[in-house]
Amino acid sequence: MDSFSGKLAVVTGGGSGMGRELVRQLAAEGCSVAACDRNADSVGQAAAMAQDGAPAGVRVTSHACDVSDEAQVLRFRDELLQEHNSDHVDLVFNNAGTGGGESFVKSGREVWEQVFATDWWGVYYCARAFLPLLVASGDGVLVNTSSVNGLWAALGPGMPNSAYATAKFAVRGFSESLIEDLRSNAPQVRVAVVMPGHVGTDIIANSMRARGLPEPAQMSDAQIEELIPRDAQDGLTEAGLLAKDATADDLRQLLVRMNADFRDKAPLSAAAAATIILDGVRSGAWRILVGEDAKKIDEMVRATPEDAYNWAELTRRATEASATESA
Repeated sequence: MDSFSGKLAVVTGGGSGMGRELVRQLAAEGCSVAACDRNADSVGQAAAMAQDGAPAGVRVTSHACDVSDEAQVLRFRDELLQEHNSDHVDLVFNNAGTGGGESFVKSGREVWEQVFATDWWGVYYCARAFLPLLVASGDGVLVNTSSVNGLWAALGPGMPNSAYATAKFAVRGFSESLIEDLRSNAPQVRVAVVMPGHVGTDIIANSMRARGLPEPAQMSDAQIEELIPRDAQDGLTEAGLLAKDATADDLRQLLVRMNADFRDKAPLSAAAAATIILDGVRSGAWRILVGEDAKKIDEMVRATPEDAYNWAELTRRATEASATESA
């Protein structure tokens, strides 16, 4: 697939971040797009923006859909086929994702399972719903977004990332298992797995919104304390990110700053990440690493898997690498 022109693509999580940029760039290249998101307003705005920048004959539609609910996924599938007057789709970008459920031990079960349901079951449900339509295209591509946390299941010392990493490992394993499965049983379709590093998106704020929480600046003291419990506060203090006697307002401002920094100070923008993904799909790659940090983590885990969670050793290596680069 060296061109997206004249194709029909499905993009989940199309209302913000990489999803929105995938919708915009695909439409600009002449590809019609059906975009979904749990936030109907945001995906509607993304679709309108993409439509404005698309050449004649391209159609971009928006759909409200929570991919963790299979009934909504099936409704989304039926809606888009009707609105695009099609009996097939050419590309499916399983991009929707959310964060949270950091600790299997201490995070609430409901939160943990909500994150896992979106990040894993959403991919599974969409693959089930759309695979026959990709087969019908005769040249379909299923693009599943995992993460560097599908290679490395932590964020750092004292920072577990249990639900998200578990789901992203599942997405990666599922995608790799499909390589031979599709080759043997549905050669009309190929699969690609995307593993982004730190990309500038609003995933922190969006993840809170998915849990029914307001923007960090509007959170109550009780919501702040629930989101950042005492042991997590102690870890932030030890890391130098929070004062020892921090108030609820200090925590509130920390969340505001973390969301802004994650989005605005990322080494890679959502637009640049989407371009890397689309270039990888065009080239026929089955494994698409997004960002230099993703490449470094991939190399680290492959080189010495036994040390992947040895923080002292990883710190030593990082210090040596920094010194070498400076020299």
